[in-house]
Amino acid sequence: MSVTAARGFTAAGIAAGIKENGGKDLAVVVNHGPSHAAAGVFTSNRVQAAPVHWSRQVLADGKVRAVVINSGGANACTGPKGIEDTYATAETTAGLLDVDTEDVAICSTGLIGVLLPVGRLLTGLETAMDRLSAAGGEDASRAIMTTDSVPKTSSVTREGWTIGGMAKGAGMLAPGLATMLVVLTTDAALDSDVLDKALRDATRLTFDRVDSDGCMSTNDTVLLLASGASEVTPEYAEFAAAVREVCDDLGQQLIRDAEGASKDIEIEVVGAASEDDAVEVGRSIARNNLLKCAIHGEDPNWGRVLSAIGTTKAAFDPNQLNVAINGVWVCKNGGVGEDRELVDMTDRAVRITVDLSAGTQSAILWTNDLTAAYVHENSEYSS
Repeated sequence: MSVTAARGFTAAGIAAGIKENGGKDLAVVVNHGPSHAAAGVFTSNRVQAAPVHWSRQVLADGKVRAVVINSGGANACTGPKGIEDTYATAETTAGLLDVDTEDVAICSTGLIGVLLPVGRLLTGLETAMDRLSAAGGEDASRAIMTTDSVPKTSSVTREGWTIGGMAKGAGMLAPGLATMLVVLTTDAALDSDVLDKALRDATRLTFDRVDSDGCMSTNDTVLLLASGASEVTPEYAEFAAAVREVCDDLGQQLIRDAEGASKDIEIEVVGAASEDDAVEVGRSIARNNLLKCAIHGEDPNWGRVLSAIGTTKAAFDPNQLNVAINGVWVCKNGGVGEDRELVDMTDRAVRITVDLSAGTQSAILWTNDLTAAYVHENSEYSS
């Protein structure tokens, strides 16, 4: 159940002194091969952290030997010094592992606009290298946490091969990719083109559908590394399904750990004219703060669902909209449906179903409620 579940990988997670609280804050994942194929997807935010720019370049040749992740500082909006620090991290790692600097991906997470204590980070790398092991995935998953309350790991095993992974993220969860750092590993023998397609197919339906608070990060990175150590080359469909399964599991863990959340909300949009319409409607609902507050108060206020739908460009007739909350169709044909008092919202899980009555396409998105705890945590994040 970790990033080292697949053969050919070791990891470590240590406290390097980047976080003021003394917690684990530096993780390393190493691919020992024989293959070093890799793929990655990154934030679509136009403001991007130095590690994102660096790792994009690293992925250009489809090869990654190691990934270094620090928490406690995003190294975003840090100018030329931030770029220098990213390169120094990759260079030091490469020297310790005897690999090319251009084969080391870097990820950072934490407060934007603050320079990293790069001296501590580089010194910490030496300690991390000494602790690399096939059992180091759990420590690595804890070292990448910021406001996360729990580490997030997942793995699946098929006939002769495995995919493992770890993720961090509890706030700024909105596409592209949600505010997350994810490292996935597999011992399947596949090239970078196959990895890239499988990763993009999976993230489109999982991480890109997680929308906690409508805020997009500068650091989002999802990497998929293949060691080939199993010597098994699975069929694409089987491999892609397994990648999606791990991504879906990690995405659900992100929502369950969202900052301050007391409700996990699944939004299913059906009867759409296109998948894009379904996603647009689902995202509008997921980002409606009035609705999210109502759900926190266990109020099935379906009018707020309709008002969110109405702000989109999706094809629909307002007089044919239907909305169900936890299986009760509280809105039928754009008006009053079943008695809202029938809706039981006492459980943590809340399901909203919207039928646009405009076609056959559908999409599912995930979000959470808006709570006082979320406001409190983010009002004090940097103070």
